[in-house]
Amino acid sequence: MNVLLDYLPEFRDGFLGTLAITASSALLALVLGVAIAGFRVSPVPPLRAFGTAWVTVLRNTPLTLLFLVAFFVVPQVLFHGASPYVLATLALGFYTSSFVCEAVRSGINTVPLGQAEAARSIGMTFSQTLREIVLPQATRTVLAPLSSIFIALTKNSAIAGAFGYGELFNVSKLLNDKGYAIAWIFLWTALAYLVITFAISGAFRVLERRMGVVR
Repeated sequence: MNVLLDYLPEFRDGFLGTLAITASSALLALVLGVAIAGFRVSPVPPLRAFGTAWVTVLRNTPLTLLFLVAFFVVPQVLFHGASPYVLATLALGFYTSSFVCEAVRSGINTVPLGQAEAARSIGMTFSQTLREIVLPQATRTVLAPLSSIFIALTKNSAIAGAFGYGELFNVSKLLNDKGYAIAWIFLWTALAYLVITFAISGAFRVLERRMGVVR
C-alpha cells in the first residue's frame, strides 16, 4: 500500500496519461477505420485496393515495429520534434484502425443490399448512401466488436511506456527500477487498467441497450 500512497501523484499522472493516449488513439482509429471501411466497399477499384492494402499491412505488422517506425522514422521524415504522445497516438491509432475497419465492414455487410440499391435508385450518391442509410444500421451490429477492439487498445497502450511516454506501464517501470516490490506495483497498475476497461465495456453496454433493435 505504501508504494501507492508514496507515489500517488506518479500513479495519477500515469493513469491520466493512459486515458489520454487511449482516447486519442481510439478517436483516430475510429475515424480512419470508418473511412477505410468505406474504401473497401467502394465501387471505385483503386479505393478498394488501397483499403485492402491498408488492412493487410497494418494487421500483419507487429505493433512494436509500428512504434519503432513512429518514434525513429516518422520524426525524421514528417513530424520533426513531435512529442511521444503524438507519435504513440499515430502508432496505436493506425494499427487499431485496421481492426476497426474490418468490424465496420462486417457491419456494413449485414445491411440488406436492396436498401443501398433503393437509395441509388432515387439519386443518392455512394457516400450519401453509406452515410445516411448503411452506417446508421451497421452501427448496431458493430458495437460489441468495437468494445473488444478498444479494450485491446487500452492494453496495447502499455507499449508506449517503453518508448518514454508517461503512462501506467512507464510509471511501473520507474518504480521497479527504484527497488519497490514488483508484485505490488503490478497490482495497482492492473487495477488501474481494470477501471479503464470496465468503463469502456460499461459505456458500450449502455450504447447497445439504447441502440438495440427489438427482435
